[in-house]
Amino acid sequence: MQHRSSKLQLFAAQHRSSLTPSEAALWRLIRAGQTGVWFRRQVVVGERYIADFFAPQSRLVIEVDGAYHARRCSADVRRDRTLAKLGYRVLRLNAELILKHPDQALALIRAALTKPP
Repeated sequence: MQHRSSKLQLFAAQHRSSLTPSEAALWRLIRAGQTGVWFRRQVVVGERYIADFFAPQSRLVIEVDGAYHARRCSADVRRDRTLAKLGYRVLRLNAELILKHPDQALALIRAALTKPP
């Protein structure tokens, strides 16, 4: 189990330095506590998942879904269900929404942050 964890940590660290355009755009909106909570990017949650963004204080995971996710819908549903069982809330945002309507994306995040865990 330790081997998997260290590989996952390494993978997450690599992704922190290579965000997609939509992830980078979202990071500019939510970093440094701009939403009232602090987010971390590309962080391991649970034992086997890397969250695009994670607010530990509110246990909110934000996933940015681009074209790749259209092909893996059932896997994403299983992942979200597992994270929910572990006490995390998951908000999925479409990459195009973030790039074209960042104000709407930010409103969805703020709404998710006001809901109780």
